[in-house]
Amino acid sequence: MAENGMKALEEKHHRKAFGLAAKDTSGILSPFIFSRRANGDNDVTIKILYCGICHSDLHTAKNDWKGTVYPLVPGHEIAGIVIEAGCNVLKLKIGDTVGVGCLVGACRSCEKCVQHKENYCPKLVFAYNSIDIDGKITYGGYSNIIVVDEHFVVKFPKNFPVDRGAPLLCAGITVYSPMKNFELDQPGKHIGVVGLGGLGHVAVKFGKAFGMKVTVISTSPWKKEEAIKSLGCRCFSLSAKHALLPLILLLKSEGKMIMVGAPEHPLDLPALPLLLEGKILAGSCIGGMKATQEMLDFAGDHNIAADIELISTDYVNQAMERLAKGDVRYRFVIDVAYWSLVGELLL
Repeated sequence: MAENGMKALEEKHHRKAFGLAAKDTSGILSPFIFSRRANGDNDVTIKILYCGICHSDLHTAKNDWKGTVYPLVPGHEIAGIVIEAGCNVLKLKIGDTVGVGCLVGACRSCEKCVQHKENYCPKLVFAYNSIDIDGKITYGGYSNIIVVDEHFVVKFPKNFPVDRGAPLLCAGITVYSPMKNFELDQPGKHIGVVGLGGLGHVAVKFGKAFGMKVTVISTSPWKKEEAIKSLGCRCFSLSAKHALLPLILLLKSEGKMIMVGAPEHPLDLPALPLLLEGKILAGSCIGGMKATQEMLDFAGDHNIAADIELISTDYVNQAMERLAKGDVRYRFVIDVAYWSLVGELLL
């Protein structure tokens, strides 16, 4: 009797949600009903309109990186509208058009958090496949609603195309943050973008907006026309494969190479070219919340948005198959709005 009472109390303080989840390593997504935590004093509840499909979603759904907890609801490029706000929420209000990226939690007190680098907090909470503040697994944006602490929510600029803005919440900040942190945002400097995909095409747009001379380095000769004519790159360089040595040799003395993607296989690191010319090889992982808002504001000021293929929810599994083959220009974005209405009727 007591157990039934506790279950009823828990259900009262949680909100039913509807989404798509992978149930096993096949990565195939199917309808899934689950619960979001109740909207707390510092939280906002967001009705999701759009969610981008990141390659990380595919890897995690298939457990390629190990550690996936099933069922998994992917999605960390989330755009929507605030429909509920807690009593302590100050920067957001009901009706605001907002975004949620890779992060939904951090300790807020460690050195990195104080430096506005929550992305490097040892207690960070990811948007999905992570442990939330209520001790439960987080579920991502392939769903109708999400509840998030307002600190980890950003506002879209006025009149911004949020369907094309959703991918900026991962792809955008992933390239913007290292460009700013490593001084790759200075007019007149040269920057090479390795790979013209979901991240690469956005990096080109930011590089051009910074006034840099942008070269795309790609293994696909057919992307030359897109890089030069469509995206306005200064140069295009064809590469046989993306090995480290030829890329490091392209760097000027004391040049910097920043890795923002996880390679499928370990890379050989040639140390001598780094040592002899003081070249730097570094890594970067997304960005903090202050930088993410700054990135969105900059994108709004310079008309930067992702090039997308908008898809319905019933096409997501086909999109995942195409993504695995690199068959997308340049980001799939799920149109969640209509499906959210259907989901609510099913709950």
